[in-house]
Amino acid sequence: MGAGTVTVLGATGKTGRAVVAAALRRGLTVRATSRDPGHGAPAVVTSGGPDGTRSPQATGDPRLSWHRADVVTGEGLADALTGADAAYLIVPNVHPAEVEAVELATRAATEAGVERLVYHSVADPDDARMAHHLRKGAAERAVRRLRPDAVVLRPCAYLQNLLPSAVAGHLEVPYRLSAPFSLVDLDDVAEVAAAALDGRLEPGSTHDLGGPEVLSVLQLAEVAVTVLGRPVSASAVTPEQWRSGPGAGVDGSALEDLLAMFAAYDQSGFTVDPAPLARLLGRPPTTWAQLLTKESS
Repeated sequence: MGAGTVTVLGATGKTGRAVVAAALRRGLTVRATSRDPGHGAPAVVTSGGPDGTRSPQATGDPRLSWHRADVVTGEGLADALTGADAAYLIVPNVHPAEVEAVELATRAATEAGVERLVYHSVADPDDARMAHHLRKGAAERAVRRLRPDAVVLRPCAYLQNLLPSAVAGHLEVPYRLSAPFSLVDLDDVAEVAAAALDGRLEPGSTHDLGGPEVLSVLQLAEVAVTVLGRPVSASAVTPEQWRSGPGAGVDGSALEDLLAMFAAYDQSGFTVDPAPLARLLGRPPTTWAQLLTKESS
């Protein structure tokens, strides 16, 4: 296909920016939304620098336009969605009003005549140990009730979450270093998202998206040493130490959600069957070593 117009809600976030870039690469016209598109909204996004972020590059691509919209309040959704063939729905991470926001956006997309809806959920959305996973599960059911034809993507945690620390030479996490993870490359997830927006995935389907390897944080550090050719250490901190350090600016329900997630990771890690992603991509998914090589070159 590759000729339609798609709206990407929450396009200035890590995931949204990657989906925008993938949709543009696929030949789609993109309406990217932001609560304040006049301040810092990138013109287009490509794979970024060694800090693991997505680097904005102004290219003047006429297929990309920015629109003011708020997925939580609903402000501007109708304008951003009207005339679009497809929409990608993602709510800010650990947002307490995810279910309500998803219902609001799904209704707005339906009323605007959007043909295809793709919802960004999470792997294992019914894990009772994590409230934000349960909200994703409830949001999935809301989407299915309102739009049975919607496509749901369930990614595992991203490799990019640990990439900046690996490049900097030290991985520090608030859970045990031996916990297993099948971390997934964000660009692989975005490639599948763009295919879904383009109508390439079966309507009403749900897809788990896990990376091709099961690695602990300790093993991630060992691979990074080999690829980067310099020391990369790994250490575990207590949740209290994380709370007074990297988590110092997090409070309320977001803090509770993240601490619960760390406790779940400490118990069992976070692993997902890699087969669905490989099948959807039509190629082997990106490995940790491949991502490190790409980002350090």
